[in-house]
Amino acid sequence: MPDIDFTNPIWELVARFAIDIVAITTLIFGMYYRRYSDKVLATTASMFNIFAFSVLTILSSVEFSIAAGFGLFAILALFSLRSEQIEKIEIAYFFGAIAIAVICSVLGTGLVFVLIIVTFVLASAWVLDHPKILQSASSAKITLDRIDPHALSNPEKMRVELSERLGVEVMNFQIVELNYVNDLARINIFYRG
Repeated sequence: MPDIDFTNPIWELVARFAIDIVAITTLIFGMYYRRYSDKVLATTASMFNIFAFSVLTILSSVEFSIAAGFGLFAILALFSLRSEQIEKIEIAYFFGAIAIAVICSVLGTGLVFVLIIVTFVLASAWVLDHPKILQSASSAKITLDRIDPHALSNPEKMRVELSERLGVEVMNFQIVELNYVNDLARINIFYRG
């Protein structure tokens, strides 16, 4: 069996692609899909990673101006304008998929350095989104048909009353609107079930 020479551009590309595939599989299918079970975003982020890796590999091997780089990101920005709104955690995982593609595809960085940075990205995502590390809270927008007299004067009492009324632990709330004409209160609540 011949020795593999990672200074050869073809073998280096194969190694970078292997790192990318292992990393994206770990990030999207090992973490995101197991936690959120969203097939559409998992497929989209994976495909976007492979496409971005391919484009950036070509672009990093030829003379590429900064203006062309800004043009590429402008095109990416158009996708967000034409797409349906996605949750913040989905944006984070989607950006992680793109970041891994960029890290793995840009030539001029050593394979060991690429492996260290990708490992750092994956470890950070695992820790920061682990269900036991940061307890998640849900949020809701509610409208009350009467304004409680202590809505502004006693926030703790208001929080307790909201918890009792809704049957959940209201951790925090934000008053968006108090309409004394119609006796309505619009409130954003953050709660745990």
